[in-house]
Amino acid sequence: MAQMTMIQAITDALRTELRNDPKTLLFGEDVGVNGGVFRATEGLLKEFGEDRVFDTPLAESGIGGLSIGLALTGFRPIPEIQFFGFVFEVMDSIAGQMSRMRYRSGGRYNMPITVRSPFGGGVHTPELHSDSLEGLMAQTPGLKVVVPSTPYDAKGLLISSIRDNDPVVFLEHLKLYRAFRQEVPEGEYTIPLGKADVKREGTDLSIITYGAMVHESLKAAEELEKEGFSVEVVDLRTISPLDIETIIASVEKTGRAIVVQEAQKQAGIAATVVAEINDRAILSLEAPVLRVTAADTIYPFSQAESVWLPNYKDVIETAKKVLTF
Repeated sequence: MAQMTMIQAITDALRTELRNDPKTLLFGEDVGVNGGVFRATEGLLKEFGEDRVFDTPLAESGIGGLSIGLALTGFRPIPEIQFFGFVFEVMDSIAGQMSRMRYRSGGRYNMPITVRSPFGGGVHTPELHSDSLEGLMAQTPGLKVVVPSTPYDAKGLLISSIRDNDPVVFLEHLKLYRAFRQEVPEGEYTIPLGKADVKREGTDLSIITYGAMVHESLKAAEELEKEGFSVEVVDLRTISPLDIETIIASVEKTGRAIVVQEAQKQAGIAATVVAEINDRAILSLEAPVLRVTAADTIYPFSQAESVWLPNYKDVIETAKKVLTF
């Protein structure tokens, strides 16, 4: 197996599916000649030609409309929104059209669209580029929302997303693109959507999280182990639909849980997970379920983001409140 960064694993997944299915098309702002702003599509225009991989105007609403039209006529589009903070420009296409098409048409039409987009903080981007808006997507019925945390997961989940006949929003955390390498099979493989992964086994506390916060949580678990606590880390991987079975199994084993997200506290995935735990496993709990999140403010300018973003120290602090309750 090859050692890949997440960005390389994503490129490999795109290449795999472009080879496998001639109806697969890849397009967006600067994805062709430049290979994408982060080089996720580097080399694909040359390999597959401008009929399969092409640049679009700087108009997210146009990218969304094109995706819908192509899907209705038998193609499998993979549009890129250059940064997910720009999703508001294409919200009607995603939340008002793609998500509803199969229901609206009584099952006559599917929307096999995978909307790729980078997001997330910690890399000092300009305003709107780092916003965590995945909660908006997860609140929209008809969409699947995927957030990988490792190169291995990114490739397998992206291939599954592209092959899915429902619309998938596939979010790639900026900080993880080149953060580390991992062994990734060079051939094709899939990881089921809607299935969480226990990244670390434990018996005293469950940390439920996704995206870049998986790594902050794993670091926190290592530090807590030095103090005698056994901490389990559950990586959701797909935040809509949630893998409720894995979440509840973990909580029933440990009796304590915290939920960690990079996004602001209000609404969001963490609140949904806490509610599901309370609905289904409250009698297994030895302590309240707490959250670690960013503050309920606009994402700050880059000079202040390190103060605003949650980190492993915040996870440890909250974990100890639950562990010592």
